[in-house]
Amino acid sequence: MSSISAIPEMHSPHLHSGLQSLPPRKIRVLGVPLDMGASRRGVDMGPSAMRVAGLEARLEALGHRVTDGGNIGVEIAETQPSGSDKARYLEPIAEICARTAEAVLKTLEEGMTPLILGGDHSLAAGSISGVAEFYRRQKQRIGLVWIDAHTDINTPETTPSGNVHGMPLAALLGLGPAELANLFGYSPKIAPGNTVLVGVRDVDAAERANLKQAGVAAVYTMRDIDERGMRAVMEEALRVAGRDTAGYHVSLDMDWIDPEDAPGVGTPVRGGATYREAHLAMEILADDGRLLSFEIVEVNPVIDEHNRTADLAVELACSAFGKKIL
Repeated sequence: MSSISAIPEMHSPHLHSGLQSLPPRKIRVLGVPLDMGASRRGVDMGPSAMRVAGLEARLEALGHRVTDGGNIGVEIAETQPSGSDKARYLEPIAEICARTAEAVLKTLEEGMTPLILGGDHSLAAGSISGVAEFYRRQKQRIGLVWIDAHTDINTPETTPSGNVHGMPLAALLGLGPAELANLFGYSPKIAPGNTVLVGVRDVDAAERANLKQAGVAAVYTMRDIDERGMRAVMEEALRVAGRDTAGYHVSLDMDWIDPEDAPGVGTPVRGGATYREAHLAMEILADDGRLLSFEIVEVNPVIDEHNRTADLAVELACSAFGKKIL
């Protein structure tokens, strides 16, 4: 498959209300029911919750062709050694990330857009490695749009919790841990100049230093969104992520949204994006037309209210894949 086919060209005909205005895609859904990376359990049920919320049917109603690739094999935490308190369950998580990377790579090789459902955010070390490897073989690089309340750029040396779901961005940028950073035998997977964070509001002191050490191009906090507005922030973020790249991967942690609208998440933090701000961000993303792959993580049905958060996650996926109000 050529890289061009993975990046639909933009056009904007006036379609019927609610239909997407981008070329239809072939989408493969991949579940990664991983919850070893967090201290709070339950996000392993996130992929099922999003499927129950009608993900496939709602994307198909937009004109996309959707196939469900099932779930990546994930062991139960109770059957695995927890390992070091500085990076609990790192070895089994790394194995799951390697399986995820291979599945994402295969999806792209078969001409489909990967849509990954989590699970905790540690899975991103695998999913994004798979996308990066596909384009590396074509001598291209990818950008990354990381939409999250947290920066997830801790390492085993800096983590205050030992939770690996706080480390995937560090791994992708080459800071470690090596078990996650060196998938496919090389590191880093993404260039800091094409890495953008959107909506952060809960950052550890050591993570600030790690962001500077890694040289991340752009970090937009909730204050930036408050002061400048979602449109300005997203348009600038997508320009940075897309500069001289094949396109970008979007990693959406549902804790980016305020707990009032998304109560069922792994690590809720007050003061997040509103319902409409979240949809606007996804609509701007769709308009840009350079999405290579997409993932939604940290949906926790155990603490959700009537599957509200999973339902919102599906709504946002539809907006990212082109659903319009008119």
